[in-house]
Amino acid sequence: MKTLLKNSLTFLLMLMPVLAFAQQAPQIMNVSARQTTSLDGQWKTIVDPFENGYYDYRLKPYDGGYAQDKTYSDKTKLQEYDFETDKLLFVPGDWNTQRPQLYYYEGTVWYRKHFEYSLQPGKRLFLNFGAVNYEAIVWLNGKRLGRHIGGFTPFNFEITNLLKEGTNSLVVKVDNKRLPEAVPTVNADWWNFGGITRPVTLIEMPATYIRDYYVQLAKDDKNMIEGWVQLEGSDKEQKITLDIPELKVKKEVTTDANGYASFLIKSKPILWTPENPKLYAVNLASETDKVSDEIGFRTIRTEGIKILLNDKEIFCRGISIHEETPYYSGRAYSKDHAHTLLSWAKELGCNFVRLAHYPHNEEMVREAERMGFLVWSEIPVYWTIHWENKDTYQNAEQQLCDMIARDKNRCNIIIWSIANETPHSETRLTFLSNLANKARSLDSVRLIGAAMEKEEVQPGVLTVNDPLGELLDIISFNEYVGWYDGDSEKCDRVNWTFDTQKPVFISELGGGALYGRHGSPKERFTEEYQEDLYIRHVNMLKRIPGLAGTTPWILKDFRSPRRHVPEIQDDFNRKGLVSDKGQKKKAFFVLQKWYKELTEAYK
Repeated sequence: MKTLLKNSLTFLLMLMPVLAFAQQAPQIMNVSARQTTSLDGQWKTIVDPFENGYYDYRLKPYDGGYAQDKTYSDKTKLQEYDFETDKLLFVPGDWNTQRPQLYYYEGTVWYRKHFEYSLQPGKRLFLNFGAVNYEAIVWLNGKRLGRHIGGFTPFNFEITNLLKEGTNSLVVKVDNKRLPEAVPTVNADWWNFGGITRPVTLIEMPATYIRDYYVQLAKDDKNMIEGWVQLEGSDKEQKITLDIPELKVKKEVTTDANGYASFLIKSKPILWTPENPKLYAVNLASETDKVSDEIGFRTIRTEGIKILLNDKEIFCRGISIHEETPYYSGRAYSKDHAHTLLSWAKELGCNFVRLAHYPHNEEMVREAERMGFLVWSEIPVYWTIHWENKDTYQNAEQQLCDMIARDKNRCNIIIWSIANETPHSETRLTFLSNLANKARSLDSVRLIGAAMEKEEVQPGVLTVNDPLGELLDIISFNEYVGWYDGDSEKCDRVNWTFDTQKPVFISELGGGALYGRHGSPKERFTEEYQEDLYIRHVNMLKRIPGLAGTTPWILKDFRSPRRHVPEIQDDFNRKGLVSDKGQKKKAFFVLQKWYKELTEAYK
């Protein structure tokens, strides 16, 4: 119990916003289970590439900008903006795929929404954003609420005392410009979708409410449920009831002066597995609030070169996925989007998905849990990060904390990933070592990974020689033998060697093909080349000692401005096993066949 208390308090302290985020309210967990009002739909917008609505002509922020949402009714007065007569964008959604003129746009767009709300006496109201890419500055009725940095994690503000009778004006300045010191940095290989990309919600809460909670199996103990609850408000010392009806579990605890209580409960739940993704209704109630969730229970650990789920060896039959919608390739955000993408992964034979290269929307994680997919979740510490910059590190750490905070009760997440394909240096190792330590301080029951890179130590002999591997629970890496590294026949000639007794996990492999482009197996970008590459690759994978999982790159073709070959790429990375229109390429069936064999082998 002392260890649980120490870890839980550490977790809560580390989730408190850092200075750059100080105006935000602490993150409210499980928003969809609360009393909410959606602000999704059409929003008025102004495209502002020179940021005239924020800076004056001396490039200084000023109070009289677009955030004041003035009505342009008196034509005798000078006003150089008008939300009412400007264009609409849908929220949630990216602006790039909604208006052709904004396809490549990186800069500022102002969003405005009018709403009315009657708040019940004694209640509190919070404004929640699922995600905004990349910088969001938010005003309500002309008053600045705060600023959030990072395009893939939720944030909220309390607006109880800023509401007014009648129409309220909500204005958000969204800026998706890439910056060298940002996370991700200027150099990436996916589309920089701008906009309010996830739902916007008003959350009505009691004066003292259940802000956060944790309910999972204790580490390596299948018969012990541990957890904690955190209240927010003035009435912090309350009786808390945890109820799991199907398990006949009912536990009462009392929060302390800080609104915190922890618990340990003996129980024998049916364990969550990909084959039987069992979830239990879990109800938490205080004297002033209540919240319900669906939670699964499982253990995860490594033993030598094996990954053990519920103490049984598994092979992670995976695929990588970007957060893009099926069929039209905008930013995905809904349960329907998630279900379609995961249904393709299910047809492929997967029991595991790598959600690259950033935290995906909560609907994706929850739908994966319901459908029986283990998950690798990642923050966008990608390629050429500014390792020496303290603000860059603080940004990355905050995104890590936000990701773990939101999804800590999702039993299907078994790997927190802290980086992808980062070049070796001492400053990089310090940066990532600190992130790994942070992740473990927040969550001691999951594995820590990162997508490292392979090297050829002598002709035909490949390995991973990265000091970062000592900090990780698995030797996870990307390799493109047969695509960036030689032709497909090289797969037949290489061998792999590893100096560590950890599970080996290949987080990326593969090559590109345009659906419907046919030719010789030696011709790049044909389905036949990709098919042949996967056939040879599978044979190579069978020779890798200690291989415990793979997540080939990638389920579906996705947008990338780095990809310029006309009539083949056309701004798409074509490594998908499924086209951007949902058509399955020949290589899909090669991987499907191997995954069927692995399913039988690991029964």
